[in-house]
Amino acid sequence: MRDFLPDDVRRREYVIGIIKRVYERYGFEPLETPAVENIETLLGKYGEEGNQLIFKILKRGEHEGTGQADLALRYDLTVPLARVVAQYQSKLPRMFKRYQIQPVWRADRPARGRFREFYQCDVDSLGSTSAAVEAELCAAMSDALMELGFNDFVIRINHRELLTAILTRAGVAAHQQNDALIALDKLDKVGPQGVDGELANRGIEEQARNALLQVFLRDANEADGLTRVAAFVGGDETGQRAVANLQAIVGLTAQTNAAGKVRFDPSLARGLSYYTGAIMEINVADLAGSLGGGGRYDNLVGMFLGQDIPACGFSLGLERILVVMNERNMFPPTLATTPADVMIATFDASGAGAAMGVAATLRQAGLRVLVFPDAEKIGKQIKYADSRGIPFVALLGEDEIKAGTVTVKNLSAQTQATYDQSAAGAAILEGLKRRG
Repeated sequence: MRDFLPDDVRRREYVIGIIKRVYERYGFEPLETPAVENIETLLGKYGEEGNQLIFKILKRGEHEGTGQADLALRYDLTVPLARVVAQYQSKLPRMFKRYQIQPVWRADRPARGRFREFYQCDVDSLGSTSAAVEAELCAAMSDALMELGFNDFVIRINHRELLTAILTRAGVAAHQQNDALIALDKLDKVGPQGVDGELANRGIEEQARNALLQVFLRDANEADGLTRVAAFVGGDETGQRAVANLQAIVGLTAQTNAAGKVRFDPSLARGLSYYTGAIMEINVADLAGSLGGGGRYDNLVGMFLGQDIPACGFSLGLERILVVMNERNMFPPTLATTPADVMIATFDASGAGAAMGVAATLRQAGLRVLVFPDAEKIGKQIKYADSRGIPFVALLGEDEIKAGTVTVKNLSAQTQATYDQSAAGAAILEGLKRRG
């Protein structure tokens, strides 16, 4: 859990602003939920490892001594969404599309791009089983990343029902399949040998382990792995249905800006237990882990409502996006790194009132204005403005105050000119435009 200094916050707001604009272009509506949920709401939704990473909140007051927990910090934004849909079903449209950009908390071991408190940027569509839902989510993710400056990302896609069919055909017993998925989800982190060892530790027999790794280790030159995997699952009806769904999603994304970015990857497992259909994950070459992921979860709302509502969502991980963008110097040079466009400097304390009036005029013109509060020597005030990267200083001496003017000093060009106070704003804006 971190503090964010001003430059950090500006970068975060820049990224969030672009993601939010893209989400709204796709018709998603904003939603916010509390940081805290009832612990029963969260437990059992994320698999065994997820349960261990939930930050639990102990009972308070007279129950404090029990050492029991009744609340927990939000682990993701999807389960709270399912709770909201169940709770407010009568107030929400049948086809509900929402975006949510808020922090979540996980008691995880910190690493590069991995924190205990981090923001997720979610979009979810509820009410339809159409493959167009997944295709549009992939398109929105692609648009957001491209507008941020990414061009080397890949959206990997797979299907939970296809994974089940593969596990069954490989000889993994039904009661071992969740364990197998948890192990396979780590393939990109620990490699084939690591996965094989974990599968063995979880009691998966050697013949099944070999079959699984043969299916999941994709040949880099393979043009269409989906055809090969479809042949492996053979006549399994569930597996063939999943293959058809994946083909429909990939075909629809070909009509969007995500064309060429979506790639079937049989090794993609994603460990969250609530996924029921297609699963997706975004990767870039120089980041261990993903920039985001998601999938279809048609049964999750039913856990709260008693009636299933089809749903699918995708989430971008803000922290990992920021890590990569910082390392690649992807932020625009025009991104504001100063607290103000202009600083007002006065020669003595009697000029404070005039400074406030000029500041108000300049702010109405659309400028960010900092009033230096102390009557220090003008040289010190200008030095302060320069140290903060403020490009203009508005000097208010006795003569300017009497004449209703202001002298504007351009610190980078080392020039200055005097303007009527009502015209100074336009002159500074023009100077900012010339600076780029």
